[in-house]
Amino acid sequence: MSQNAEPRPRVRATDSKHRLFTASMELIGARGHHAVSVDEIAKAAGVSKGTVYYNFGSKAELIGELLNYGVAILFERLAQGAEDPDPLTGLRMMIGDALEFIAEYPSFAQLWISEQWQSDSQWATSLASMRHEVISLVATALGKIASSTPAAPDKTAVDIDTLATAVFGAALILGRDRLVFHPERSIESCVGAVMAFTAPLR
Repeated sequence: MSQNAEPRPRVRATDSKHRLFTASMELIGARGHHAVSVDEIAKAAGVSKGTVYYNFGSKAELIGELLNYGVAILFERLAQGAEDPDPLTGLRMMIGDALEFIAEYPSFAQLWISEQWQSDSQWATSLASMRHEVISLVATALGKIASSTPAAPDKTAVDIDTLATAVFGAALILGRDRLVFHPERSIESCVGAVMAFTAPLR
């Protein structure tokens, strides 16, 4: 089972960083990161191009830092569910919060999905670290569910890390699929579908 990851520091959300995050995600979502310039991101965020280069050095570094910023926002939203005394309720809250986050920042999820499994991605190392952190958090929640429910005959056959990866992947893809193809689906119904993965632990 994955061990608890080091706790993430709280998001220090400066106004300019949040504006850069929002602007870049909107532009990247519309045209893809290859077609978006630093000038456009800076202009949309209301900051100077010089400020962007001074703080980040390049567009790749800017987007990498903003990916980290986005995950920090996500982790803060997941924190309440992760600390819930009832592990099933907590995981349900975490999945719901993740789906709400994807709905609020759809381009972040799109960028994550498109770059996650590309070995030549400029952000491969950062994305792999983010993925590990999220899956570790989910694995911890699943471990609590497994230890809080009566032993089932097939429970010992469940690999918690593999199950956590399935929950992570399902939430990420289902959240994006809901926005693009099935906006009529409620977040509650999507949470229920992802929670079905926990059946072997209960």
